[in-house]
Amino acid sequence: MKYRRFGKTDLEMPVFSCGGMRYQHKWSDIEWSEVPDDGQKNLEATIHRAVEVGINHIETARGYGSSEMQLGPVLKKLPRKKLIVQTKVAPFANPREFLETFQKSLDYLQLDHVDLLSLHGINNQEILDWSLGPTGCVAAARWLQKEGRVRHVGFSTHATTDLILKAIESDAFDYVNLHWYFVNDLNWPAIEASAARDMGVFIISPNDKGGKLYAPPPKLTELCEPLHPMQFNDLYCLNRPQVHTLSCGAAKPSDFDCHLDALEHYDAIEPAIASIEKRLHDALAEAHGADWCARWPEGLPHYVDVPGELNLTEILRLWTYAKGLDLVDWGKMRYNLLGQGDHWFPGEHVGKLDVIGLTEALRKSPFANRIPEILTETHRLLLDTEQKRQSESE
Repeated sequence: MKYRRFGKTDLEMPVFSCGGMRYQHKWSDIEWSEVPDDGQKNLEATIHRAVEVGINHIETARGYGSSEMQLGPVLKKLPRKKLIVQTKVAPFANPREFLETFQKSLDYLQLDHVDLLSLHGINNQEILDWSLGPTGCVAAARWLQKEGRVRHVGFSTHATTDLILKAIESDAFDYVNLHWYFVNDLNWPAIEASAARDMGVFIISPNDKGGKLYAPPPKLTELCEPLHPMQFNDLYCLNRPQVHTLSCGAAKPSDFDCHLDALEHYDAIEPAIASIEKRLHDALAEAHGADWCARWPEGLPHYVDVPGELNLTEILRLWTYAKGLDLVDWGKMRYNLLGQGDHWFPGEHVGKLDVIGLTEALRKSPFANRIPEILTETHRLLLDTEQKRQSESE
């Protein structure tokens, strides 16, 4: 395993983290008696495999259903000082609820402290305000830190870059969990701002939301040869020293194997990915034109400023990569969450709006004349059964 200093926390972080949202039995709290023996044995084997290969960062959340409860008896058997345990708790308007929820996490995990506590889902201004107020949830988390129940405080986010930058520039946090990978480079300014403040940077869901790369289409597979698309994406992210660790949401012990193989190229990442990255960019330029690929996000308004709260940025990003790299299944998975994802994936898709009425919203875009037609095409290409977030899918 390779390790990187996790910013000002000074933790030696493995470049792959064991994400805890795929191996649990349920997305809701349940009684222990409901956990099947084979499911718990699989979770235990997955954690043991992670630790065996040097992935000692175990990440979970109060919002991950039975994950914390199932982890508790497993963590208790492992050498605590060798582990980096992270959980995440959503901010509340009342910080007392935040503290009570964190205590529930700690009880489930059967620990007296966690190494990393994230304020989970700072996705809009209201939640940021709940976090940063003088008696808000950050203050509550720092009190937990003084009490010895938390070592470091950070936040996780699915927000737009402008809001992420507000949170980073508050100087209230030690690290950030955010999205950034080949099919979503919009948050790079947030990563640069984090690096300037010596914050740890954890990449969320590079394999699932990063393109559903565990089930890649033939075109993407061919373009990434001789690497697997997951390996290319791993190395693409790790080629930036500002990035410290990538979440590997393992459902079973063997899910680490493909990523571990990518580390054969760790000491010479650039030559391993340069030709692949060029092929991918060439394929996108062939599909859309180089000007589109370089400038498509330019001048796009925030979804709240678009009639019907159409999430133009996300829709156009999905179209760009779904059409250019045949990532249609991934595009459908994400597109059909619009209108269903609350603040985790806000805004609406095209089906709920007359695209002809977008003239004013698009006035700053260099592609104002093209976008209405693209939106119509996207809806035809990606509309499918409406999805629910995983935590709502049971």
